[in-house]
Amino acid sequence: MTTEEVVTTYSPMLYRICVVMLGNEADAQDAVQDTICRYLERRKEFRDREHEKAWLIKVAQNRCRDMRRFQMRHPKVSLEEVTASYEDPEYSQVLVELISLPLPVKEAVYLYYIEGYKTTEVSEILGISVNAVKKRLQRGRKLLRLRLEEE
Repeated sequence: MTTEEVVTTYSPMLYRICVVMLGNEADAQDAVQDTICRYLERRKEFRDREHEKAWLIKVAQNRCRDMRRFQMRHPKVSLEEVTASYEDPEYSQVLVELISLPLPVKEAVYLYYIEGYKTTEVSEILGISVNAVKKRLQRGRKLLRLRLEEE
């Protein structure tokens, strides 16, 4: 079977398995893609079509288990839940904008302004120089100002 035939033949079945295991269509699509990628990377020799199908199912199941394990260890909190805990709507808006900042800037801004660490402490936590922390704080203030002025 060609790769295209494998994808068209087995993707719907793999998708159904992944939706059942994950309970989420987006994650199921990711799991199927990962399974197909592993198939392409390995290009394993199969005895027959049933062996190939069984291998794909097993890989998809293992990928789903890995994804569920990750989700259990790293639970997500929705943005609405976070912002609802603050009574001041203006503070909630700032928090939403803070969450949307690029990660390096967000880390520095959060540690400095929300957690109250000094720049030297932030530099130790992030493993960067004090000047890098100051630059990230400067960028963060600028980005937050621009985003909040737009609204």
